[in-house]
Amino acid sequence: MSLSIGVLVVSRPVMAHDAYGPERGLVETPDPQQTGSASSENASLPLVSEQESSPAPTRPDPFDIEIVASQFLDAPVAGDAANTLRYGGRVDGYVRVNGSAIGASSKLTLNLRPEFRWGEDSNGVIGLIPSNTALFRGEGRGRVDLSASLEYKWESGATFELGKLNLLDVARKTPLKASNGHFGFQNLGIAFPPSAIAPNTITGAALTVPTQKVIYRLWVFDVDSQYRRSGLEDPFENGVGFLAAATRIANIGGNPGFYTFALVGSNRDDFARDILPSPLFPPPPPVGTFGDESGELALQLSGYQYVKRYPEAKGKGWGIIARFHATMGDPTFLDFSGYFGVTGNPRFRPQDRFGLAYFQYSLTNELIDDIAFRLTLEDERGVEAFYTYQFDDRFGLTANIQVVDSTIAARSTGVLAGLRLTSVF
Repeated sequence: MSLSIGVLVVSRPVMAHDAYGPERGLVETPDPQQTGSASSENASLPLVSEQESSPAPTRPDPFDIEIVASQFLDAPVAGDAANTLRYGGRVDGYVRVNGSAIGASSKLTLNLRPEFRWGEDSNGVIGLIPSNTALFRGEGRGRVDLSASLEYKWESGATFELGKLNLLDVARKTPLKASNGHFGFQNLGIAFPPSAIAPNTITGAALTVPTQKVIYRLWVFDVDSQYRRSGLEDPFENGVGFLAAATRIANIGGNPGFYTFALVGSNRDDFARDILPSPLFPPPPPVGTFGDESGELALQLSGYQYVKRYPEAKGKGWGIIARFHATMGDPTFLDFSGYFGVTGNPRFRPQDRFGLAYFQYSLTNELIDDIAFRLTLEDERGVEAFYTYQFDDRFGLTANIQVVDSTIAARSTGVLAGLRLTSVF
């Protein structure tokens, strides 16, 4: 599977993304009543001007280290799959070394991103789309990886990052949804939406340019997955991918919303063999025809709109999330996909989080036809609901349930129930 991203987060005092922290990916915008322009679209945006008074800039910390660990228990409770209880876990490290630590510019940052997984998971037991984003890696390729990149940030808030990038970090910073497997939704179809074009871990360059109302993003990357690779082995051997996105920051009823249009594509002349599960590989020519086209292109539309924010709990509230993704087909194995749901914080316990969403994924018709002789496939549909009880600043316990009608037609609808304990240090 793979990821498609077109939404950035807003941080203070300008619209650049705040890197880490379970709640730092959520948007904090000024209260319109305090800005004195409740009817203005700009009331929900951070305003920057020469006349604006703001605290004196502080020197960045030379080192910033965070560790996030999650443990999972889950089991199928309905459907064809055996009701086996499975236990697994994942630890992610986030290390940021500022250039000032080595006498370089403080605008330069070295990002190091180790990850480690253990145990078992229920991915693939019920549906094709993995049910546990944190424990998923294509074809089970190893449990340890390290990403590293250099990031430069201008005074305007624009950033340029070069190196090996773990895209789960982008999913974590998505406004309102803020899901990456450790937090929020767990199903890949919602937390880490596949595009079938961009891999989960990439090498390349990412430029982000925030303005007052729109955030622009441009990526150029190697189409091959860089998981457990340095990124220097045969770079761009199978093609170059790109993502171009614009996120419009809006205000509806005094609440911020983030609406994205994105294009993602590549010049690949074969299907993504390191992304598509091997049981779905089509037969080679002349029997099979899927994968014989060149070039990929997909369009994405997404929206994250707050419906209610709580004045007594800054940055907390709930809203609507939605996304639609469509491709030109062969050699991309996903035809269209999307989700729609609600998520946020309950007012009676704003430190907690909840979510309920529906998702649907469709494989490209040519792929379905090529493997119909051995496996009948259809659209995959599902619903996920979760509730996180944050019983300490550093510890949260999440109950999760997923109901999935698998893309494999012979399977009956399955239900997966689980628990997740997440710790942040």
